[in-house]
Amino acid sequence: MATSPTTRAESGGESTLTVVVAFAANALIALAKSVAAVLTGSASMVAEATHSWADTGNEILLLVADRRARKSPDRAHPLGFGREAYIWSLFAALGLFAVGAGVSVTHGIQELAHPQPASDFGVAYVVLAIAFVLEAISFRQAFKQLRGEASAAHRDVLEHALLTSDPTVRAVFAEDAAALIGLVIAFAGVLAHQLTGSPVPDAIGSIAVGILLGVIALVLLDRNRRFLVGEPGTPELQSQTIAKLLSYDEIERVTYLRMEFLGPHQVYLVASVDLVGDYAESRTAHTLRALEDRITGETAAVRKTVLTLSTADEPSLTN
Repeated sequence: MATSPTTRAESGGESTLTVVVAFAANALIALAKSVAAVLTGSASMVAEATHSWADTGNEILLLVADRRARKSPDRAHPLGFGREAYIWSLFAALGLFAVGAGVSVTHGIQELAHPQPASDFGVAYVVLAIAFVLEAISFRQAFKQLRGEASAAHRDVLEHALLTSDPTVRAVFAEDAAALIGLVIAFAGVLAHQLTGSPVPDAIGSIAVGILLGVIALVLLDRNRRFLVGEPGTPELQSQTIAKLLSYDEIERVTYLRMEFLGPHQVYLVASVDLVGDYAESRTAHTLRALEDRITGETAAVRKTVLTLSTADEPSLTN
C-alpha cells in the first residue's frame, strides 16, 4: 500500500531539492530579466521580471511549507503539522495571483493606454534564452520527481500533478510550466514590437502572461483549499488499504473506511472491522490497539490509525 518509510523520506528530500533548484533558477532569472526590462523598456520583459520575482518569493514560502510540515507530532498536535504545507502553499499561490498576474496585466493595460517605444532588443533575446534554459533545468527536476511518483501511482504526469498530496512539487511544476510558456509569449511580443515598431503586441504579451499566471494561481489555490478542507484518499489508495487490512489474520471483514490527507504523503485512517472469532472484551481492545500500531508502523502513508468494531448487520465493503 502506498510507499515504504524510506520512500516517504526520499520523496520529502526530493521535494526540498526541487524547491531549492527552482529558487536558485528563479532568483538568477529575475535579476537578469529586471536588467533587461530597464535596458529595453519592453512591457513583456517587465511582466516577465515581475513573474520571476513573484516565483522567487513563492519558492521561499514553499521552503517554509516543506520545513514546517515535517515537524514531529506533539501532545497538542498528535496528528502532526502536515497541513501547514497547504497553508504556506496557499500563500504562495495568492502571491502568484496578486503580484505575478496582477502586476503583469496592470502594466500591459498601462502600456496600451500610454505606449512607450522599446530598444536594445538583442539584450531581451539573450536574457529570454538564458531564462528559458534555467527554467527548463528547474522544470526538469520537478518533472522527474512527478514522473517517478506518477509511475508508482499508475497515473500520467499531468494527472498526478493535480492529485498529488505534495503541494510544493505541484507548485514548482505548475510555475515552471507557466514560466516556459510565458517566455515564449514574451519572445513573440518583443519580436512583434521590433518588427512592427508598435508597442501594442508587447503590451498584449504582458497581459497574456498575466492571464496565464492568474489561471495557474487559481488552480493552485483550489487544490490547496481542497486539502485544507479535507481531501479523501483516492479510490486506488482506499482499495489498497482495504486489501492491506484484510491481509491481517485477525480481521475478517472491513465495513467502514475513511482516509483523509493530513499533509504530503500522510493520511489519517479510520476503519470499522469485524475480527475473526468471538473475542472477549479485554482481548478485543488489546487486539485493536495492536493492529492500529502495526498498520501505522508498516504503512508509510498512514500517520494515525483508529479501528472500531463492526456490528454483525453492517455490509462488507468488499461485497
